[in-house]
Amino acid sequence: MGWIGDAVDSVKSLQIRQVVSQVVSLGMIVTSALIIWKGLMCITGSESPVVVVLSGSMEPGFKRGDILFLHMGKDPIRAGEIVVFNVDGREIPIVHRVIKVHERQDTGEVDVLTKGITLPNLQVRRDNNYGDDRLLYAQGQQWLQRHHIMGRAVGFLPYVGWVTIIMTEKPIIKYLLIGALGLLVITSKE
Repeated sequence: MGWIGDAVDSVKSLQIRQVVSQVVSLGMIVTSALIIWKGLMCITGSESPVVVVLSGSMEPGFKRGDILFLHMGKDPIRAGEIVVFNVDGREIPIVHRVIKVHERQDTGEVDVLTKGITLPNLQVRRDNNYGDDRLLYAQGQQWLQRHHIMGRAVGFLPYVGWVTIIMTEKPIIKYLLIGALGLLVITSKE
């Protein structure tokens, strides 16, 4: 029967104590990952300190599958910075460049406009999209406020996010991977 038969025999021979030990170990791994994620959230000030670039709209700067590291400090957002933002009514955050900043005279709050073409007075790099992002914003919304912005890109890791993209686009791979890892945890002996 091969390795499948060996795995089934291994599962049958497990004792209750081994199963409980493996379940506790798996719980500790999951809890550790959650603690690390929450710690990163506190350190970076961003609700999502790590995001994957899902489209080619930021090429050549960032390619599809790159992982971005975010930070959200108190400093005002400036034209030319790469930000990740949420738009009301959309689940997936968007990664784009700030092309224009508008400071409200009455409150001093800063609103931003993302993407667009090169503006000569700001010397903003051209990305893969033309025009601004107002079509992506919620109906009637002209600017992004600070609460829409998840963070600024402060670093990236090329291509590593492809694992996430593949598992999202092809769920069968995700289920096979989870099943294989679960089988590995169940059948491993200390």
